[in-house]
Amino acid sequence: MSDDEAASGRDRWARLRFAVVGRVLAAPPARGALRAALGHLAAETWRQPITGAPVAFAIPTIERWYYAARNAARDPVGVLRRRRRKDAGHQRALSAKLQLGLQSQYQAHRSWTYQLHLDNLAVLIAEDATLGARPSYSTLRRYMTAQGLLPQRRRPAPDTPGATAAASRRERLEVRSFEVEYVHGLWHLDFHHGSRKVLSRTGAWVRPLLLGVLDDRSRLACHLQWYLDETAETLVHGLAQAIQKRAVPRALLTDNGSAMVAAEVRQGLETLGIVHETTLPYSPYQNAKQEVFWAQVEGRLLAMLEGETELTLDRLNAATQAWVELEYHRTVHSELGCSPLERYLAGPDVGRPSPSSEELRRAFRAAVDRTQRRSDGTVSLEGRRFEVPARYRHLTRLRVCYARWDLGAVDLVDPHSQAILCALYPLDKAANADGQRRRLESSAPAKLEAAPTIAPLLRKLMADYAATGLPPAYLAPPDAPPDEEDPRP
Repeated sequence: MSDDEAASGRDRWARLRFAVVGRVLAAPPARGALRAALGHLAAETWRQPITGAPVAFAIPTIERWYYAARNAARDPVGVLRRRRRKDAGHQRALSAKLQLGLQSQYQAHRSWTYQLHLDNLAVLIAEDATLGARPSYSTLRRYMTAQGLLPQRRRPAPDTPGATAAASRRERLEVRSFEVEYVHGLWHLDFHHGSRKVLSRTGAWVRPLLLGVLDDRSRLACHLQWYLDETAETLVHGLAQAIQKRAVPRALLTDNGSAMVAAEVRQGLETLGIVHETTLPYSPYQNAKQEVFWAQVEGRLLAMLEGETELTLDRLNAATQAWVELEYHRTVHSELGCSPLERYLAGPDVGRPSPSSEELRRAFRAAVDRTQRRSDGTVSLEGRRFEVPARYRHLTRLRVCYARWDLGAVDLVDPHSQAILCALYPLDKAANADGQRRRLESSAPAKLEAAPTIAPLLRKLMADYAATGLPPAYLAPPDAPPDEEDPRP
């Protein structure tokens, strides 16, 4: 509470007290009747000056106010103000050693929140009893505010044409909070660019990205994992783990990033029966639950890793799993009134059982049509040629399912039933150089021996022309030899 708010509260209490005893001061009762007059005031109900709740006062309390106001000739209202504590401005709950520890902790971690400072102080106090008792949150915050130890927050403001258009749209249309009624009814998926760099196996410092999948109703983190890129392969890798750990959701909300709208992702969600919804461009507030979660990741998880000088991707992922499972999932959510894990288990649940790993791998693949090369029976995918079995050489257009990052699993499928016909393998020119070839099995009927004869249509035309009785349409050359007798009947 600020000094202005505290002073205003003291003034409101003083005015209330003066209003209570004002009647007795304005019309002093006769000798011996003061007790009865104070009893009438004690029987009444008054409105608390801060909260507005009904409140009553005892006779001794009103009597003390009465004599204090009557004896103060110049300022009867001022004497009824609440007295300032004698230890105001002194931190009795924080020992000198604990104050030094808190100041040192703030200098090392200026971005930490008040709560995070308090949680870490609790661990230090448990390890060193000489630091004193653990202070309350309000005591810690008052001390840090008085000493100017304020959390330093970084909020970059984008300034691009797209962001300007999105801000204009937000000013014209209302924004409403929402929450689905069922667990697994809607998942949120997004990538977050971490503020810390990690040391890669090649010895380079790189900035990782956190893939997060949150359940809308319970705020439970279905899966969290740090990666070094933001690709469709990475998204599928993390989303498949979330499905296997939790369930198959009914809908998924993402932004319009290239990884989110990749053909493999869209085909996989369609195969699994998951409705894919996307946010408007430059409108992260539509995925606000995810943005709030990122603030906790930065404010608590990454803040506690500031002292880790050689942070690797494996260690970062291990710390993330420990934090999300043992702290975030089990901490009471301020909006839900319970922990995300409790809300998740309470349901109701509309999730579906997860398919096998092989079915998930086959689901997240793009389905494309390719023309078969008649010369060698191959099709081209991502600049590479794949051999088509000879039994399908009669097909001109082929439906092929594959993932760009996994060309070792390419399948030929039936475009009507989507059933897998066979696997396609890359063209091996070295193996084909041995000259050995399989004999093609023909499905055509056996050929019949037939005597050579004129075509039926031409024979009919000649007979029809002769039946017309018209003279010959040509004359034989004069020097032409006589025709030999036709041996045919």
